[in-house]
Amino acid sequence: MIVKIINAVLILAAVFMGLKQGSAMAMGKPEMLEMFGKWDFTKTGVMINGIITMLAAVLILFPKTFVWGNFLMAAGILLIICFHLMDKDFKGVAIELPFLLLNLIIIYLQHPLKK
Repeated sequence: MIVKIINAVLILAAVFMGLKQGSAMAMGKPEMLEMFGKWDFTKTGVMINGIITMLAAVLILFPKTFVWGNFLMAAGILLIICFHLMDKDFKGVAIELPFLLLNLIIIYLQHPLKK
């Protein structure tokens, strides 16, 4: 029971952060455009990435789409980690790594409402 409560809190945190970061990308916030711009993402590319991130966050909420949402979210984070590694930006990798691990832990613990 306690594991399900902890997992529910982790899921809500992941969803909140996915929606927050996704909306920042979708709205074209300058810091997002700057970060992705150094990897040659256009403003449209950043916005599409933001929409996909928000979609992934919403998918995590439902048991039937839970794994797909986590997979999309983790793939997006892994993409950013790979770009940071190409730049040899280990600080950027260190910042993103906990978010990737969060998605992996949530997948391992499974959806709390799954039967």
